[in-house]
Amino acid sequence: MKTEIKAPHGRETYVADFGEGFVMKRPLPELSQNQKDKWLIKQHKTKQVIDDIRAIGNPVYNIPAMVHIKDDEYQLLEERAKGEPLTFDLYFSLTGRQRYEIVTSLSHFLVDMNELKPVHEEVLHKISDELKMQRLENIVENKMPKWFDVGTIKYVSDLVEDVQKFEYITRKAWSHCDLNSGNVLYDANASKLYFIDFAEANYNFIFRDIFSPLAVDLGICRRLYEEYFNLHDKEKYRIYGPRNPEALNIMRYRIITVLLKRFIKAGDDLRLNAESEKTKNNNTEKVKFMNSLISRIQYVEKQLTR
Repeated sequence: MKTEIKAPHGRETYVADFGEGFVMKRPLPELSQNQKDKWLIKQHKTKQVIDDIRAIGNPVYNIPAMVHIKDDEYQLLEERAKGEPLTFDLYFSLTGRQRYEIVTSLSHFLVDMNELKPVHEEVLHKISDELKMQRLENIVENKMPKWFDVGTIKYVSDLVEDVQKFEYITRKAWSHCDLNSGNVLYDANASKLYFIDFAEANYNFIFRDIFSPLAVDLGICRRLYEEYFNLHDKEKYRIYGPRNPEALNIMRYRIITVLLKRFIKAGDDLRLNAESEKTKNNNTEKVKFMNSLISRIQYVEKQLTR
């Protein structure tokens, strides 16, 4: 029997328990009719993606099924994903064997997603196109001088110039497009990963899902790429070997891009003329976070620069 709705899920959806192992999802009641219709279209698209990847039947990971969608009632029934979000703290609380299995499961999932549909031809991609460079430059020029020392400002300024110049050969492949700890759950009892939230699935540059925010946060980019390289269909598409200097260079800039996106978001939240104690404390926390990101970028550059 269905229980009452518990809480909003995301910006558009309510989630309710529906018996053991299932959840019912509906659009938020305040959405307009047009928004509800768009929500329904998105659910059908998501169901097709899920059905396609589940049809592969790979036993090393799990994807909850969308059991059915009732168009006339704007609701869908979905299997409940088991486990908890795959965070840094959870990952490093596990055994070496469990961490190995997670990397293996991720690599299998990435290859299966990328090879669901034809992989595109090689193109030259400029990585700065993924970043809000104007906002980043504004942070460096107008906000950092208030809280950061001259050496740090110069480092970030030089990094911005470096990122703007970097481009590399890559391909677009069918991708999840939103791999973060909230969308990958780990069930310790079964030692299995659950992948959820396929609403953003689309063609994307192939290295973006490999070196995703999840992989960056877990610190598994190099190991994941090695596994991916060994598993992918080399007759369908060519990628650099894991020891190739260009692969390491791409990995370095992809990780830096993930961290710079967070740097930009935090920098946007800084208030130059803070008056309230709350805003001043927020500034202090944001600056601390931005300094931690700079330290991580410096570490990445040290480890991966050849």
